[in-house]
Amino acid sequence: MKTLYRLLLSTSLLSTTLLAATGAQAQLRVEIAGVGANQIPIAIASFADEGVAPAQISAIIKADLESSGMFKVIDTGSVLSETSPVDYGQWKSRGADALVVGSVQHLADGRFEVRYKLLDTIKSAQLSSLTEAAPARYTRLSGHRIADDIYQKLTGIRGAFSARIAYVNENRGAKDYRLEIADSDGEGVQVAVRSVDSIISPSWSPDGTKVAYVSFREYRKPVVFVQDLVTGNRRVLVNEKGSNSAPAWSPDGSTLAVALSKGGPTQIYTVGVDGSGLRRLSRTNDYDTEPRFSADGQTIYFTSDRSGGPQIYKMSASGGPAQRVTFNGPYNISPRLSSDGKTMAWISQRDGGFSLYAMDLASGQEIRLADQATEPSFSPNGKYIMYATQAGGRKSLAVVSVDGRVKQRLTTQAGNIREPSWGPFLK
Repeated sequence: MKTLYRLLLSTSLLSTTLLAATGAQAQLRVEIAGVGANQIPIAIASFADEGVAPAQISAIIKADLESSGMFKVIDTGSVLSETSPVDYGQWKSRGADALVVGSVQHLADGRFEVRYKLLDTIKSAQLSSLTEAAPARYTRLSGHRIADDIYQKLTGIRGAFSARIAYVNENRGAKDYRLEIADSDGEGVQVAVRSVDSIISPSWSPDGTKVAYVSFREYRKPVVFVQDLVTGNRRVLVNEKGSNSAPAWSPDGSTLAVALSKGGPTQIYTVGVDGSGLRRLSRTNDYDTEPRFSADGQTIYFTSDRSGGPQIYKMSASGGPAQRVTFNGPYNISPRLSSDGKTMAWISQRDGGFSLYAMDLASGQEIRLADQATEPSFSPNGKYIMYATQAGGRKSLAVVSVDGRVKQRLTTQAGNIREPSWGPFLK
């Protein structure tokens, strides 16, 4: 936990000057539509003394679980601490399969101690508990972590509410481009990088301490940078002749795949995390770009026009022959792979528009998830996909579950939001 809070504190300090310069940052607002196939009814009580904390823990837990589409939240209308006596029969009669109770205490050192219990009303038993003390600014994180624990205990799948997101907030008229980082619910926005020129293709390191991205600012051409969120240091990763673009981390964090033109058609390369060991993987006279590693790091998926139009291919992470993956539709781009290795998401142009699709890699079965979509990114548990969309002339972010049942939209009153990248699980 100390490492986690040190990382988050460093990120906040990195952003302080920029936040002061830009004024209050517009928060993203979550709008939810649709629910999962089988919702779990769960009662969430207000935590005892939670009013002493900067954030209302029980409200954060409710919002997280509701946004997942997996839970039917029952408002208890009461305050229950983790030490309160529980009448399991009463909650069972109200239709709740589980009950969440807890408390908050303001410690002498300024931190807030959060305690919670998850109770099974069917078996009249405790399923889980958690106690942690957090600095004031991270009380929201405690709520997200509790929601993660509940999600995992009741679904068997690791929750991702405490993971962060990165995206680009652009105002072209003002020549203001910001790489921003926020909680998964759009709260707690921080500015990591600010530029008068475009920022594109943010990509999280597997340990969540760095973001690689492409900037046009210093060199008047696309160059790959790495921003260290702990130290605030920024460095050039790749600046070869021509275009340097589309960074993607290997699962072990030791290398990145990039797309480089070097004065000719763009090809796929890998490079060490320190910028050394540049190695060319694809060798064609066609354009290969948008590389992404598979979950096991053994395969690279990428976009190529070698068949006459953009399609998705895959090859060994050490190079060699490529195999075509997409065959439906004349235009398929932006491959993204889930962390469990089972699903590929991508953008396909069909019926005159761009849509988000997902493919079961074992069977090849496709599902159309959303229209007017670009730039997909998987949640770290592989169950949701965030993407950029446009409505009313403004770009925003949206989220859809991999089965297409649950949809969310993250909107803001200021700026155009694009290029989302969902971060890894926080350690």
